[in-house]
Amino acid sequence: MSISIIAGRHRGRRLLTPAGRTLRPTPGAVRERLFNWLEGQVAGARVLDLFAGSGALGLEAWSRGAREVVFVERDPGHRRLLARNLAACGVAAQQLAGTDALGYLQQCTRPFDILFADPPFDQGWPARMARLLWKDRKLAAGGWLYLETSAAEQWDDALIPPHWQAHRRGHCGTAHYVLYRTLPEHPHDQA
Repeated sequence: MSISIIAGRHRGRRLLTPAGRTLRPTPGAVRERLFNWLEGQVAGARVLDLFAGSGALGLEAWSRGAREVVFVERDPGHRRLLARNLAACGVAAQQLAGTDALGYLQQCTRPFDILFADPPFDQGWPARMARLLWKDRKLAAGGWLYLETSAAEQWDDALIPPHWQAHRRGHCGTAHYVLYRTLPEHPHDQA
């Protein structure tokens, strides 16, 4: 599978992906739509790419001017390819965390402006991440969360906290995706 960075200073750069179906990178059309939705939010942002895989989402943000991007990938094989993709784009090796996504979320203390979560499908990741994301201030006030899931794992709107709102939604094949925003005026999100 061949994927490339769509825009910014690394536009057109091809990213390495593993052979076979061990990784499901976000398709280019979906990434383009997502970054159109985030227009004006990426430059200068602090970004977290959970379940980074090839790094396509985080590297797209880096290419478009994100101030800092942290990549979290537990799988050693994916991490080796990701490290090569990061080096090709001038991302420091210390920006790659080889840990479990939940473990990283539990230990991180500074909130992010944008968080990308594209976990393996049908393994319960969205439900496991919900409390950490909703209540533990992993996003800065006014921050954005992109979540990609299977149809069965989408969050029920009735369970979404009042200081979060679904900004945009879509689907591509079996993948369903939604961009959430935290509302800055909610008391929970104030410093």
